[in-house]
Amino acid sequence: MHDNFILVKKLLYISGCLIVMLLFLPFGKGVCADFNYFGALQEKLVSEGFEREKILQIYKSPQVFFDTKGVSLFFVHREAGLNYSQFPSALSIAAAKIYLKRYETEFSKTEMMYGVDREVIAAIILVETKFGQSLGKRQVINTLSTMASLLDPNVRSRFWKEISGTTTLTFEAFEKKALDKSGWAYRELKALLKYTEREEIDIIKITGSYAGAMGIPQFMPTNIMRYAADGNTDGHVDLFEHADAIASIANFLQKCGWYRGIDDEKARKVLRQYNPSSYYIDTIMQVVQRLR
Repeated sequence: MHDNFILVKKLLYISGCLIVMLLFLPFGKGVCADFNYFGALQEKLVSEGFEREKILQIYKSPQVFFDTKGVSLFFVHREAGLNYSQFPSALSIAAAKIYLKRYETEFSKTEMMYGVDREVIAAIILVETKFGQSLGKRQVINTLSTMASLLDPNVRSRFWKEISGTTTLTFEAFEKKALDKSGWAYRELKALLKYTEREEIDIIKITGSYAGAMGIPQFMPTNIMRYAADGNTDGHVDLFEHADAIASIANFLQKCGWYRGIDDEKARKVLRQYNPSSYYIDTIMQVVQRLR
C-alpha cells in the first residue's frame, strides 16, 4: 500500500513537471496539435522549385516557429517613435570618426571603386546598427515565414484573432495590410533561401530586425541578392563583416544613382531608396555634415 502511494506521488510530480515545461515552450510553433501554420507555405515554396527535402528539414526544426509576437509589430510599429536625435550627437559623431579611422583602408578602396563618400556610408551604418552593435535578435526565417504564411486565409484568420485586441486596425485594414505584407515577405523569404544556400550559411542562425533586415547595413534579402558586395574579396558575401557591409552600401547607393560630387538634393533622392523616411534622410545628412 505504501509503495503504491509513493508511485502515485511520483506520477503526479512528473505530470506537474511536464505541464510546467509545456507552458514555457516557444509560443506559436509552426505545427500545433490541430493546425500546421507553415503547411501551405512549404507547398508553395516546393511548387516554385525549392527542394522539398530541404524545405521540410528547415520547417521541422524546433527553432522555426510561427512568431505571433514578433510579426504583430508590423501592425503596430511607428517609425517616428525612434529617437533620431541620438545620432548627430557629439558622442555618436566621435564614435563615427573612430569607425572611419579603424576602417580607413576599406573606406579608401570603396570610395575609389564606387565614388560614394565615406561619411555617407559611415552615417548609414551608425543609424542602422550603431556600427554593428545593434543587429537585431529576431530569427529572420521566423519573421519572414510567419508574415509570408499570412497568404493563407486560414492562417490569417487565426493570426487576426491573436492580435485584434492589440491593434487599432479594423479587420478590413488588417486584411489589406496582411495581404500586401505577406506577398512582400514571401519574395524576401525566397531570396533568403537562395542567399543562404549560395553562401552555405545556416538559415536558422541568422538574426535581424523586427522586419527581417540583416547584417551591419540592415539589408533585406532581395537587396542582398541585388547589391551586396564582397568587400574583402574572400569569395563570400557576409553582411556581418564590416568590409562587405561598407562595399555593399556603396554599391547600393551607386546603383541607385549616387555619383562623386552629387549635390544634396539628388543625394536625398538616392537615400530615399535606402529608407523613405524623412526623419531618416534628414539624420543621415546631419551626420554627414558633422563628419566633414
